[in-house]
Amino acid sequence: MNVYTYSEARQRLSSVLDKAEATGKVLIRRQDGRTFALLPEVAKQSPLDVPSIKANISCDELVSLVRTERGRTRGWNYPTSSDADRRSARVAEEKPKYVARKGRQG
Repeated sequence: MNVYTYSEARQRLSSVLDKAEATGKVLIRRQDGRTFALLPEVAKQSPLDVPSIKANISCDELVSLVRTERGRTRGWNYPTSSDADRRSARVAEEKPKYVARKGRQG
């Protein structure tokens, strides 16, 4: 471990900082005998920093997948695209079940 006097550290600050980064710790001793440690600060990474991936998926497909998975974890049952296709085909074949009234009788 390197020990520098206060005057040395002040005059060669750049090299002292480089040495602290390389070794992990540098001591600086003052004239009255007190010693101080100079440690490099470790940069914390965000837990959201994840490596990106290349995926051939559209924004709509991604949103649909996220909604489906969220629904599974919450107990909801989102229809799949094949269910939606069958439902829309069935609705197109059906006739309306009610007839709108023209006026109200009172």
